[in-house]
Amino acid sequence: MGLETLVAEIRARGEAELRAVEEARDAEAAKISADRDQKIRRIRAEAQRAGETEVARERAQRIAAAKLKSRKLLYEAREARLQGGVAATRTLLSDYTRSDAYPALLKRMVDAATDAFGKQLRIRGRTEDAAKLQKAAGKAFDPTPIPILGGLVAETVDGTRRLNLSFDELLRLREDRVRELLA
Repeated sequence: MGLETLVAEIRARGEAELRAVEEARDAEAAKISADRDQKIRRIRAEAQRAGETEVARERAQRIAAAKLKSRKLLYEAREARLQGGVAATRTLLSDYTRSDAYPALLKRMVDAATDAFGKQLRIRGRTEDAAKLQKAAGKAFDPTPIPILGGLVAETVDGTRRLNLSFDELLRLREDRVRELLA
């Protein structure tokens, strides 16, 4: 074997080793590239899921806030309508105090108070109703006016028991029922 053959063989082995190293390098680079691409896809998928979850959560919060706001507005509108209805009821009661049937109602209220407390009682009412109450209650009438919408307030002479038949109190006691009727 000549030197030329030996050099050719060394060169062939070197080239074979170089090809093997290059193939191993290319395989390792391909593996690293595949791993990188897989990690990138996984990270992107996780980021997309996290983004979608965040968007869904934000959307749910906004929807819940909008529903709450709509319920609040609906409640406020109902409450305003009911307050208007109660105010209209107060107006109707005020108008009723000027009707021809009002003195008869006062007489029935005086009778109810007399039945509850007996003859020894004091009856008070509005200034506008003084003549009507004087006529209905007689000497049980106390001319000290009280600020009420209509009706009367009766109490025992010693002040231990009181029967409030004022329109204000009757409306307050039945306000829930009035609200039901108006709703």
